[in-house]
Amino acid sequence: MANSQNLAPTLNSIWQPQPTADGSFTFFSPEFGETFHSLGGARQEAFEKFAIATDLPRKAQASHLRLLDICYGLGYNTAAALEVIWQHNPTCQVTVIGLELDLRVPQAALAVMPPWPASVQAILAGLAQQQQVSTPQCQAQLFIGDARQTIQDLVRQGFQADAIFLDPFSPQRCPQLWTVEFLSLVAQCLAPEGHLATYCRAAAVRAALQAAGLHLGTLPIAAPQHSHEWAQGTVARWQADQLIPLSLMEQEHLQTRAGIPYRDPHLRDSAETIRSRRQAEQQSANRESTSRWRHRWGIT
Repeated sequence: MANSQNLAPTLNSIWQPQPTADGSFTFFSPEFGETFHSLGGARQEAFEKFAIATDLPRKAQASHLRLLDICYGLGYNTAAALEVIWQHNPTCQVTVIGLELDLRVPQAALAVMPPWPASVQAILAGLAQQQQVSTPQCQAQLFIGDARQTIQDLVRQGFQADAIFLDPFSPQRCPQLWTVEFLSLVAQCLAPEGHLATYCRAAAVRAALQAAGLHLGTLPIAAPQHSHEWAQGTVARWQADQLIPLSLMEQEHLQTRAGIPYRDPHLRDSAETIRSRRQAEQQSANRESTSRWRHRWGIT
């Protein structure tokens, strides 16, 4: 594989690094029309919405942990997880599986890497350059391709993760990775005591996770400034314990037309087809409109 430094001019013409509020950088994806992270802080998001939300400080006391990073991207979620785990237990052995569509993203990320610990930086570099890493503390592998297909290999292998980071682009931009069918496969990779975390609070996504058999918890915002800021994400588990329950408002959100999930029966439909299928189901559904729900709860 070509050296990542030789790829830099080509990569920089595709993604221009964008600064975020905590000093770390992210990229803007021309294909999906979104940044890879919140501009409020890319590194901070990786810690708060993924590493901490999946209870890794407590889980790190185990001798071995398994992580599944869906939409690995720049590698920040994996990096934050490894930093947290080894801060709490330097001897914990970690297995990491990353799913990523475009290998050029983690390769480009090497040029804008936050100040991760040296051991973590080495793992990110190995994954970007060789797609696998093997050290006494970490066995990591990066699968490149459509996650709808690569997840099926993990299911067949019986892979079970203690923490799953679900981090695709938004459902509106990338509905392929938020469907009932895909998330049902993801759930099969969640260990009995594991946690799945995502930045997404969309009712359609939460409904799909419920359809997969998971219990839902909210990821609250510490100091919301506006009525529409009711959560910064979702956490899901096989058991309801260790979760912050959805508020009544959030529960009712699931019953509106917004709570009709995306569907992709054969795991190969285009984004346009998946969106159109859901829109047709919403139009025929005998459910409260989302606008009426927002009005009832004073959400502007």
